[in-house]
Amino acid sequence: MTKRLFSIFLLLTVLAACVPATPTPAPVTKTPAPSPTPAPTIWWSNDVLYEIFVRSFYDSNGDGIGDINGIIEKLDYLNDGDPNTTTDLGITGIWLMPIFPSPSYHGYDVTDFYNINPQYGTMDDFKRFLQEAHKRGIRVIIDMVLNHTSDQHPWFRSAKKDVDSPYRNWYIWSDTDPGYKGPWGEKVWYPTLNGYYYGIFESFMPDLNYNNPEVTAEMTRVFSFWTNEVGVDGFRLDAAKHLIEEGAKQANTQSTHTWYNNFYPVYKAMNPNTMTVGEISGDGVSVISRYVTDNELDLVFNFPLAGAFVKAAQTGRASNIATIIKTTNKFIADSQYSPFLTNHDQNRVMSELGNDVNKARVAASLLLTSPGTPFIYYGEEIGMSGMKPDQNIRRPMQWTADANAGFSTSKPWEPLDTNYKEVNVSTQTSDPNSLLNHYRKLISVRNANPALQTGAYFEVTSNNPSVYAALSVDENEVVLTLINLSDQPITDYALTLGEPALTDGTYHTEILFGGEQVQSPDVSGGVFNNYKPKNELNPYSTLIVKLSL
Repeated sequence: MTKRLFSIFLLLTVLAACVPATPTPAPVTKTPAPSPTPAPTIWWSNDVLYEIFVRSFYDSNGDGIGDINGIIEKLDYLNDGDPNTTTDLGITGIWLMPIFPSPSYHGYDVTDFYNINPQYGTMDDFKRFLQEAHKRGIRVIIDMVLNHTSDQHPWFRSAKKDVDSPYRNWYIWSDTDPGYKGPWGEKVWYPTLNGYYYGIFESFMPDLNYNNPEVTAEMTRVFSFWTNEVGVDGFRLDAAKHLIEEGAKQANTQSTHTWYNNFYPVYKAMNPNTMTVGEISGDGVSVISRYVTDNELDLVFNFPLAGAFVKAAQTGRASNIATIIKTTNKFIADSQYSPFLTNHDQNRVMSELGNDVNKARVAASLLLTSPGTPFIYYGEEIGMSGMKPDQNIRRPMQWTADANAGFSTSKPWEPLDTNYKEVNVSTQTSDPNSLLNHYRKLISVRNANPALQTGAYFEVTSNNPSVYAALSVDENEVVLTLINLSDQPITDYALTLGEPALTDGTYHTEILFGGEQVQSPDVSGGVFNNYKPKNELNPYSTLIVKLSL
């Protein structure tokens, strides 16, 4: 199919599918059934992804602003492409926060969906970055801001100025103020000389009108451009649950679900291996699950699980982690969700943990032995700290103890954290017991053991609330994870696998992470009871053991 015909096909598909239409009588003549959507290769289930704020990662040209060429220079830190080395972090995917032109430092108010922010580089730079990442086995997804544009976007400037503009109906307008507030009690209707426009987040972020098929068709072209012409591997969808409002109902509407459900085969037709992951925060598992189970998105971020991980590390109690994982797995098949600790909208996990490196270690262990597709926020692996406002949680990456933390040869766009001389990549690389090397070893173990990536999850209970344990099982291997979340050694504990998951017999053990040899479990009836792998669990320790008959 030629590129022109393919574009026409996409446009007709979107116009027919993505906006609810008035029912029409069945045609008299039969038409061929559409080809089924090609089955995707679900690569993301095996990956560990790393979130990067380009502005803050590494400055290659000395202007104080991180850029795409800077990420290229640091790719070997993330993954050098050689599985036999241990000096890289080992991540296998990157999520880039918005890379489009924007008047804001964060980039979430876009003025051009087809270009690169000139502060970050050029499209040629970006394509070279993709090539270099792919050479190392790293897939790349980009932040796609579907919900809104900048108020400086040419579409909105035209719509605001002229009620007869062809872009007027690309946004949401009212002659009078409808009067209702947003989900957080915020103002959402803003006056102009030509009526009120709707923006759920800020006045400078007017919402797009997805009840207009022209908007859907245009954003389909945007997806096609980045998928087929540029070559990205997927998209993180910002504010996914707010896409289409139904009056004062502004989140998780049926119209939003219908749009995603209809758009799913459209973007899969572009490339069946394209991945989407949705940001749906503030809702329970039963709500977020629908975006995956109804073929709307490929993944959703698991905010409830992220909160449970951080709370467990804070309190030293396993609390409800197992319950949330089991509930999520009940609603979402094959662990098609993404756990994390914190992201660019939240206080950094190290600050939430009182700058306690030991607590950060167990948080990392919980994350990287969890089911799903884990995401790591840049700098999390070295314990960068930061509390809101947002600029403080998006500071420049701390590479060395040298001037400007090795981020730039000039003054960084945002002041550095004062702890950069102690908390940096260079210092921690040479320390075998550092948080960075803890992350490296955990990711290496996860990458080498498929049961930790895609195996079935089984809860292992303990009579001690400070002990977290879980079993990961696939057709080829069994892996036991055991974490002491507390600051005290633990001898009074016993592990019980309550749900049959194993073949009966006495298992051999192979230490994957955590040191010395351990006792073997005896399995009867598919379970084990009162199992103590070690007589004593060291404070804040992680033990990962492969079990085999």
